[in-house]
Amino acid sequence: MTEEPLRVLVADDHPAMRAGVMALLAAEPLITVVGEAADGGRAVELVESLTPDVALMDLRMPVLDGVAATARIVAGPAATRVLILTTYDTDVDIERAVEAGAIGYLLKDTTREQLAAAIRAAARGETVLAPRVAQRLVARMRQPAQPALTPREVDVLAAVADGLSNADIGRRLVIAEATVKTHLLRVFAKLDVSDRTHAVVVALDRGLLPRP
Repeated sequence: MTEEPLRVLVADDHPAMRAGVMALLAAEPLITVVGEAADGGRAVELVESLTPDVALMDLRMPVLDGVAATARIVAGPAATRVLILTTYDTDVDIERAVEAGAIGYLLKDTTREQLAAAIRAAARGETVLAPRVAQRLVARMRQPAQPALTPREVDVLAAVADGLSNADIGRRLVIAEATVKTHLLRVFAKLDVSDRTHAVVVALDRGLLPRP
């Protein structure tokens, strides 16, 4: 009895990257690329019409990003598994993708053999993580629990990362400058830092802020 090839959809907004991934998979006899999408919205549409076994999904895409597209695919009627394939490996990106329902998370330096093996594992329902991603998750689990930043504290810290002064932050967020200072003091205490620059560095390292 002949084994049926796994049907794969490739979603990436960079044409060269899409073509490269498809060329890699073309060398795999038991993997067939059945469609390609340049944005998350189109990826969702193609999953609904083509019902591939696995969707390779980039994170940063127009119309609908990879996390939102993943959530829609997982909530839809198709039994397609979503495997993230991206250059981003921050804690925030990884957690958002996993929470959306992605079965795996790979980085774009993955070899053809690793990618093919990951697709086969994902199709079987097995979780697949790039070694660097797995290391980050393990390291994060081993860290002592840290007080969570509130959404407003994240907004203030993001504005600090953009180089804004307290007055500018107040204008951006429509809050008093004194309130900005209060939020920053709480951030400093939670991150165990004493200045704005260190707060941004620590927040980026812990994945509390997206990397630029």
